[in-house]
Amino acid sequence: MKRRAEFLAVAAKGRKASMPGLVLQGLKVEGRAATRLGFTCSRKVGGAVERNRARRRLRAAADVVLRPGPAGWDFVLVGRTATLDRPFAALVEDLRQGLARIGAA
Repeated sequence: MKRRAEFLAVAAKGRKASMPGLVLQGLKVEGRAATRLGFTCSRKVGGAVERNRARRRLRAAADVVLRPGPAGWDFVLVGRTATLDRPFAALVEDLRQGLARIGAA
């Protein structure tokens, strides 16, 4: 996902799970077979370098957990300050637990 309206729709209508390393927002979309992903970090995470690193780590965790992914979901992964320092295995586990909490696993 790339457009702001898509991110806002997931935030407004979807489910949310806050984990130590990330915040997962998910919205089940009926009639769509594909899974769409969006990644974002606020300036609370840090400067541009830190935000980009956090998004790269979230992308890598999503590659591990969401390939091929549950059909018909839009997911937004929101980076937190802890995303930068959290061990990668713990970040992957955070994502798995978040998916279970919102009912997408």
